[in-house]
Amino acid sequence: MARTSLSGFPEWLPEGRIVEQFVLDHLRHVFELHGFAGIETRAVETLEQLESKGETSKEIYVLDRLQAMKEAEAGRRSSKERRMGLHFDLTVPFARYVIENANELDFPFKRYQIQKVWRGERPQDGRFREFTQADIDVVGMGELPFHYEVELPLVMAEALSTLPIPRVTVLVNNRKVVQGVCEALGVTDVEAALRGLDKLDKIGPEGVAAELAGNGITAEQTATLLAMAQIRSASAEEIRQGIAGLDLSSELLEEGVDQLCALLESAELRLPGVVVADLKIARGLDYYTGSVYETVMEGHEDLGSICSGGRYDSLATDGKRTYPGVGLSIGVSRLVSRLISAPVLRASRKVPAAVLVAVTDEADRHRSDAVATALRGRGIPCDVAPTAAKFGKQIKFADKRGIPFVWFPGADGEADTVKDIRSGEQIEAVADQWMPAQEDLAPRVEVC
Repeated sequence: MARTSLSGFPEWLPEGRIVEQFVLDHLRHVFELHGFAGIETRAVETLEQLESKGETSKEIYVLDRLQAMKEAEAGRRSSKERRMGLHFDLTVPFARYVIENANELDFPFKRYQIQKVWRGERPQDGRFREFTQADIDVVGMGELPFHYEVELPLVMAEALSTLPIPRVTVLVNNRKVVQGVCEALGVTDVEAALRGLDKLDKIGPEGVAAELAGNGITAEQTATLLAMAQIRSASAEEIRQGIAGLDLSSELLEEGVDQLCALLESAELRLPGVVVADLKIARGLDYYTGSVYETVMEGHEDLGSICSGGRYDSLATDGKRTYPGVGLSIGVSRLVSRLISAPVLRASRKVPAAVLVAVTDEADRHRSDAVATALRGRGIPCDVAPTAAKFGKQIKFADKRGIPFVWFPGADGEADTVKDIRSGEQIEAVADQWMPAQEDLAPRVEVC
């Protein structure tokens, strides 16, 4: 479990950290299998950069003291361009990174990034003020082929569906579908419609209708938008039929439906049943321009989306060139907090050590240290008992931590022995030859 002495800043116990590291290592492995290069950006950005995508400033942890010191030294007043804050996601820093390094990067550029982010919001189940995100993006220079909008959610689906966790479903939509429906209905405030539909699960149809009405969208227009939001299927044909039932027509709507159905058809070939079109998915952020994605875990729908993203065409631009991209972000801390607390996964032991080397007498500790050195030299994680207590206490020390083997140095020329404290089997062993079973070398992450 995470400690909650300071709300919103999770600290896992050692076994929780093992689960988290397992998830991170798995994600990194899958991302690299698909050709994504790892990067890391600084934790600090200017407020001008952080606020460029429309997020409210109250979410940003501003570095007031550091900034005040720098300004005092320089003898100048503050400005938004110079004021700094901790990044609240990895997308904005990545956009800056692309622009600043465009001459050295090869496009399309595929990157993954796993880092801490900070967000000043009210903590609740699965939502933290400090948390780890794992992002993948593909960015092009000037243009980016549509097929990346198909590839990215499938990479994420593979990464999540190959973890030993409940079934995940990637929910997809295309902003062009929603915008096309708005265009055909005569809704001029498309962003208001998108923001309203994005809250459907939180405030329900009546709440959305009230919000849309407050933005000048008529009851008749709202009824059609809500009917569209009910369309959900993994079948491209069923999606086409559902849209046709709205009796609307626009060039943008047709383009969006074609792209959405192409994504579904490709997904069905590669990962059947994992990707589902859900036309209420809108993603309220205004920089998305094409496919949008959210991901839910079966049996844990109350957690909300554990992985979200979409296509963007103008988030990164240097004024001369535009760098369109598509990306998704996994809320790793959000996911891990549920995996630990539910519980869904657990570590087989609390520590990395596979062996505890017992100490017969403090005068002979050097013998135990020598055994440990030999075992470590062969890649066997081990620890040496902290005191030369009775062997029963040393065994309890190992058992409490889940260490499976205890090594007993032989006395007066006798052979060393190693005991599997789970089965009670004890055999003679030599430190430069003995090897535990492969599954005992490191802590395992097991399904509860």
